[in-house]
Amino acid sequence: MAEPLSHAPEAVDEEALARLRFRRALARKKRKEREASGEIKELNITAMMDMMTILLVFLLKSFASSSAAVTASEDIRPPISTTRATPRDTVAVTITPKSILVGEREVLRLTDGQLPTQALQGRLVLALDAQLKKEVEKLKYIAERNPQAPFSKELSVIADRKVPYDMLLSVLYTAGQNELENYRFVVLKKEGD
Repeated sequence: MAEPLSHAPEAVDEEALARLRFRRALARKKRKEREASGEIKELNITAMMDMMTILLVFLLKSFASSSAAVTASEDIRPPISTTRATPRDTVAVTITPKSILVGEREVLRLTDGQLPTQALQGRLVLALDAQLKKEVEKLKYIAERNPQAPFSKELSVIADRKVPYDMLLSVLYTAGQNELENYRFVVLKKEGD
């Protein structure tokens, strides 16, 4: 009689294990159903194509605009010229009566329209030199990875017409020390031409 008692607990354990497995499978199934209810079953291609078309038009419009954008302000008034040359995408240095900027970033504040003596090392403008080094490194990095965008060693200078010649020489010297050997001066096109 001892034998039938020993088999009964094993049958109970197997039955309990089967119930436990069933409960776990049921819980897993319910969890998957809850997770799947939040998923997107299909994509609306029409809406995606509309979005891509809008992005394409925006990008084409932004690439078609001039790369030398001069913001209208009281600080800077470039000289007027009759040139027909179009601006290129280059490093841009802006010289206003109050500051010197590389791109849109101010690198040096002028004192009374002059370069501060502590900002100079001979003709080298230290703050401008540091920022131009970063810009040149970035352009070289791009040129290494994209043969369609070679490093042209060009600089666009956007200067107020009243900027002293000595300051302009210091800026160009600093640019030359950073491999920016070709200069282009941004001017306003004369009306009527």
